[in-house]
Amino acid sequence: MAKGYWIGRVEVNNEEGYKPYAAANAAIFKKYGGRLLVRGGKYECFEGESRSRNVVIEFADYAAAVVCYRSPEYQANLKIRQANAVTDFIIVEGYDGPQP
Repeated sequence: MAKGYWIGRVEVNNEEGYKPYAAANAAIFKKYGGRLLVRGGKYECFEGESRSRNVVIEFADYAAAVVCYRSPEYQANLKIRQANAVTDFIIVEGYDGPQP
């Protein structure tokens, strides 16, 4: 079964206000099986536009990724992020088929 991924591109406008959001995510991701694959780090934008932070979180499958996003815990925490950052965010199903 293909895994599910959260992919976020984030521009934080208020570092102090954003900190509680980041701190609360650890317990939420643990509860729903999320695992950070990318959290910040060095990057280059080769095409299109970018934001200063990039995040990729892996879940067991697409459904688990959606359940985590829609959970009461994350929805409450989401309000903190939205008040302190601009984010492009998607949930995508991984590819589990043949490789070239």
